[in-house]
Parts: sequence; structure tokens; C-alpha cells
Amino acid sequence: MTHSEKTRITVYGCGPDEAVLFRELAPGLGVQPLITDAPVSAANSELASGSRCISVSHKTPVTHATLRALGRVGVRYISTRSIGYNHIDMEYADGIGIFVENVSYSPDSVADYTLMLMLMTVRDAKAIVRRTDMHDYRLSDVRGRELRDLTVGVVGTGRIGAAVLNRLQGFGCRILAHDNRPVDRPGAAVEYVPLDDLLRRSDLVTLHAPLTAATYHLLNRQRLAQMKDGALIINTGRGGLIDTEALLHELENGRLGGAALDVIEGEEGIFYADCRDRPIDSKALLRLQELPNALITPHTAYYTDHALRDTVENSLINCLTFESGNQHG
Repeated sequence: MTHSEKTRITVYGCGPDEAVLFRELAPGLGVQPLITDAPVSAANSELASGSRCISVSHKTPVTHATLRALGRVGVRYISTRSIGYNHIDMEYADGIGIFVENVSYSPDSVADYTLMLMLMTVRDAKAIVRRTDMHDYRLSDVRGRELRDLTVGVVGTGRIGAAVLNRLQGFGCRILAHDNRPVDRPGAAVEYVPLDDLLRRSDLVTLHAPLTAATYHLLNRQRLAQMKDGALIINTGRGGLIDTEALLHELENGRLGGAALDVIEGEEGIFYADCRDRPIDSKALLRLQELPNALITPHTAYYTDHALRDTVENSLINCLTFESGNQHG
């Protein structure tokens, strides 16, 4: 390939805001992007003809049939515009000769949002805003709590979990952490403990582990039962980390104090869509939204201008790195 030729990359599931960034950043990197808002599928795999590399969204699962179709048109590399890659069967892709890689982006986007959800939960913000919207301006029957009086458990201390730990230290709370690979943080007031110990001791638990076969339903019925009465749960990781039915049981019977979930099992096809005029095919989601102590947001923690720019730029750079023969893994 000569320097005058541009690398062609097919970009699937591209929203209007991402498309602006792809068109802005691609020329300077020597990339010619073919952009479509349609999620990748076997039916539209031909769009990738002539592209060894494609970029996909995290919003739609990539099926085995789609992977096979992509392989047939010559795709050898998939960059997913997300940190998580549970929407792609990595082992299957590797078996048919397609390398899959995630992107890194500013962990501050999710870390800031996580702290916001923590504070909203400990201050009962959902109920306060609901009442105020109805012009009921009385003080709540429930008094808020202060983070410095609580023990906060952080499950998963990768880039995002570590950014959450750093923020929590400014609040003066007791911090427990659990990770299969603990990070040595000299001077940090963080105590690494086994998961069961963290769940028993924490007033508030926040999840930042990747979703894998080993972490699916990490908080199952038995582990939720270990948590303190009145404990709070924050999840900005992946919905499948929590057994939603078991969580609902603990919230509805009043044993757990509340939950703030930016992700939920079965969110696919619901989150990122306007569902005002159509039925929602998730009884668990509807039940959670009815509860005064359950705060639901639509998988939006990552969505900042800084993080989106990082995501687009790094997806392009990863594709170029693969093309240049410097792929790893």
C-alpha cells in the first residue's frame, strides 16, 4: 500500500455523534471510513468487503453467523468501541481467524458517574426529585447518609475501579476492595479483602468487574443474602454481574436499602431506543423502575465528550496497528 492510499475501515452501529468524530479524525490518520448506523449483521457483512478491519458498537451482540459472514468477506480484525467485549464470542472469533480487541477510554467518565450514583442513592435522590416534580416540597421521611460514615466496597480495581478508589478517598469513607489481581497502591487507605468479606462489611458495594463466565451473576441470591441489612448496590459495569430477580426480591422485601443500576440484564433492544410508544419486554426493568429505592439509567456512564473522542480515536488507531502488523494477542 502506498502512502497516498488510505486504509479502509467499515464502521458499524455508528451514532450521529460518533460519525462526526470519525469523519473529523480519520483523514489525519490516513483512514477512509465507511460509516453505517446499522449494527453489524450477516445480512450487511458485504459492506465490509475491502476492509480487513471493522469497528463495531457494544450495543448489539455479534452472532456466530455474523462472524462467519465477516470472515468470508475478508475481515480479520474487529475493534469494539467499548471496554467490555461480552457481546462477542472471542474464542469463536479467534477460531475462525478474526482477532477482536476492545478500546480504552477515559476511565473518569464512568468513575464520575459512579460517584454521582452513590451520592444520589445515599441521599434518596430519586424519591426527592419525584416528589418535587409533583410539587411536594416537604422533607423526606428518610434522612440521607454521609459517605464518610460508610464502608464502601469496590469490586474490580482495573482502570475504572482504580479511578473510583481515588475519588472515594476524598470523601473520607472506609474503603474495601476485591480483585483477583490486587493493585498495590502505596499510601492509599484501601484494604483488599475476599469478596464474601467485602459483602458482609460494606454499606455500599460498587461493581467494576468485567462480565465473563466466571463473573456472571457474581451477586447471586446467596451473595446478596450475605450483604448488610439496608446495604446499597451500584452497578456501572455489566448487567449480568447481578442476578436481577434475586436483587428484586431483596429490594421488594426491604432487606436491601437500594440500588442504582446503569446496566441491567436484558437491556439489549431497550436501552438506546425510544420506547415511549411501545411495550417494554422486561418485567424486571419495569418493576425496578417502579421502586422508589431503585434508580435506573440507560447504560450512559461512559457517555462524555472526552470518552467518546477517546473511543473513536483509539478504535481507529487499533485498526491501523493491526494493519501495520503490530497486533498482539
